[in-house]
Amino acid sequence: MKLAVPREHASNERRVALVPETVAKLVKSGISVAIERGAGENAALPDAFYEKAGATIAPNLVTLLSGADLLACVGRPDNAALPKGITVIGMLAPLGDPGFVQELANRGVTAFAMEMIPRITRAQSMDALSSQNNIAGYKAVLIAANMLPKFFPMLTTAAGTIPPAKVLVLGAGVAGLQAIATARRLGAVVTGYDVRAAAKEQVQSLGASFLEFDVGDAEGSGGYAKELTPEQAAAQRAFMVENIGKNDVVVTTALVPGKRAPLLVSEDAVKAMAPGSVIVDLAAEAGGNCALTKRDEIVTSANGVTIVGTANLPATMPQHASQLYSRNIYALLTPMIHDGAFTPDFNDEIVKGACIVRDGTNLLGGQA
Repeated sequence: MKLAVPREHASNERRVALVPETVAKLVKSGISVAIERGAGENAALPDAFYEKAGATIAPNLVTLLSGADLLACVGRPDNAALPKGITVIGMLAPLGDPGFVQELANRGVTAFAMEMIPRITRAQSMDALSSQNNIAGYKAVLIAANMLPKFFPMLTTAAGTIPPAKVLVLGAGVAGLQAIATARRLGAVVTGYDVRAAAKEQVQSLGASFLEFDVGDAEGSGGYAKELTPEQAAAQRAFMVENIGKNDVVVTTALVPGKRAPLLVSEDAVKAMAPGSVIVDLAAEAGGNCALTKRDEIVTSANGVTIVGTANLPATMPQHASQLYSRNIYALLTPMIHDGAFTPDFNDEIVKGACIVRDGTNLLGGQA
């Protein structure tokens, strides 16, 4: 069985689907692994590392895919290059894009989306959303600390005492909790907010305060918050204006799978912040949680607030992001491989949940 790993073609993608550590394990189990030339170079993983791990280096995508049974990728593959019958595994972002899923089906392939893996205990080692969001939350705070014209920690000096920065993190999922923990390690006074009441204990366990505002039951499935009603969303934004204005840094992380990110930071909220304050919007690629966010841009508001809309922050830390993602892929793949053959059990909860296309059939239907 041949497993192929392509060079990612998205302009802002520096990760690679498999790292040499994982390749060596797969090769040892009897799987032939082929890597497209230069696939890991943006993650500081040269071809020589892969060859040492037992992989072969393909000079181009056509050669890579020739005879391949599996394709492991980070982002969406080049559908036009996919041979019929191949199985694709990657972060395919299928929700909200039925055209892309149907195109995969039309190619006659089978596809597993890492985002669709059920968020159950048995699948924790496969949870690529969590592994990558951890990185995004960490990097968001580093960006904010670098751009804020203040110290994060309190400093007592001969020239007087400098108070600590105040940081508000909106959304207490994996990215938000990592942002809270990182901001705390840097010495800031941190407050967390989430519409899910269950998040309060997690926020407080990290030493942060919890900003409370009752919008009713907002607990959704899979660990996500469910989408608020227009009335709830409007009340939340009004509540946020005053509280956002009290902070030096705001990190926003709220996402609803397959839909536009909820608007949490209105223009009035930005106006309430002091000049030099920073907003890092981790929902930029889904429209943004801030009204002034522009994807992949850093903008400054009329009152001097910096809004960072850099998308795909995990790709800015490509080596460790690739390492974690590679382990997620390995954890998903290994239970489906028996005696060197790819034989997934489509009755298994994880396999069934992750599979979006099977032998050319679109399994999502209207959900995509």
